[in-house]
Amino acid sequence: MAVVTTEQIESFRTLGAVFLPDLFEQKWVNSIRRAIELDKQNPGPMVRHNTPDGEPGEFFVDFQLWQRWPECRDFVYHSPAAEAMGELMGASRVGFYHDHLLVKEPATEAVTPWHHDQPYYPVDGEMVASIWMPLDPIPQEICVNYIAGSHRWGKRYRPQYFDPAATKLTATDDGFDEQPDFDQMRDELQLLSWALEPGDAIAFHALTVHGAAANLSASRRRRAYATRWFGDDAIYAARPGRVSPPIEGHGLEPGDEMISEMFPEVWRA
Repeated sequence: MAVVTTEQIESFRTLGAVFLPDLFEQKWVNSIRRAIELDKQNPGPMVRHNTPDGEPGEFFVDFQLWQRWPECRDFVYHSPAAEAMGELMGASRVGFYHDHLLVKEPATEAVTPWHHDQPYYPVDGEMVASIWMPLDPIPQEICVNYIAGSHRWGKRYRPQYFDPAATKLTATDDGFDEQPDFDQMRDELQLLSWALEPGDAIAFHALTVHGAAANLSASRRRRAYATRWFGDDAIYAARPGRVSPPIEGHGLEPGDEMISEMFPEVWRA
């Protein structure tokens, strides 16, 4: 039985992002919640605190939880996520790239800047995508906004690093397009966002431009667990500047198939 519908597949491929209500049973939500709180107490080596000095709240970011917490590894191998990704991308095999924890605690003024993911990754291919899974109820006003159809623009925008202290790529770097001010263009764009409950998810293409508002609530948390997946055509690629996350030790060379020991196959049609 298919995990996603034909209508959802069509929306993913034409719009670049699709809402997947009730994709995950409560057991998966509870399991990842446990892992998130453990990780906040004992984060990994790639942890980032993206809250500027002096600002309230906390924007906590970490990667590679699946390599440290059995709950996350179980999610990668046994939840419906991999099969959903395979069906949406039209892949015969799905590999797992990495996971990404994003927590905006109450009163966090930090926004998630407009960006798309693939320029951060040393990965080329059409079948590269993510599932964004909330662990708290998400009102539409603080949900991620996705620009419909932006994955088909043929653009590779220069990475927008969330950490304000990060070294940014400059206009002289090869291979990237200059990103326009999407905030100034909001009236011209079709923006996709939804109100979500735990168990719901959003799947989106790695070239779909997206960004998210601050979490100004005095009491509401915004915990989200994003997982990154790729299909048959994904190959390792060289990128100028730094990549995110800075995963090392994979032994891949440009042109190599991404499915490998470090980036395992997790689903096959």
